[in-house]
Amino acid sequence: MIDIQEFICVTCPVGCNIRAEVVNNQLVAIHGQSCQRGEAFVQEELRDARRMLTTTVQVVGGTLPLLPVRTASPIPKRLLLLLASELRRLQVQAPVEAGQPVLPNALGTGVDVIATRGITAA
Repeated sequence: MIDIQEFICVTCPVGCNIRAEVVNNQLVAIHGQSCQRGEAFVQEELRDARRMLTTTVQVVGGTLPLLPVRTASPIPKRLLLLLASELRRLQVQAPVEAGQPVLPNALGTGVDVIATRGITAA
C-alpha cells in the first residue's frame, strides 16, 4: 500500500510543498520539489527527522529576565516538545556567557543546550 506523506521543505527560502509516495518505509516517488535538495530533505526526514530548538530560559540575578538559548546541534524532532517543556522549568543563575552550556546532554541526546548571548549579574 502506498503511503502519501506531505512535507514543507526547509532547505532553501522557497519552502516547496513536497508529496512523497512511500512503500514499506522506502521512498518510491517525490513530487513538488523545485531543486535537488528537496529529495535529499525528504529522504532525511523519513530516515531521521532532526531540528534545532531555539527558545529562552529564565535568569535569576541577572540584568535581563530571559536568556536566549539553542541546541548546539539538531535533536530528534520527536523530542522538541519534551525539551521545550523541560527548558520552561529551567532557571539559570547569572552571570552567563555566550556559548556556555545551560543544559548539558539534553534528554540524553548528547546535545547541549547553550546560551546564545551573555548576561551579567545584576
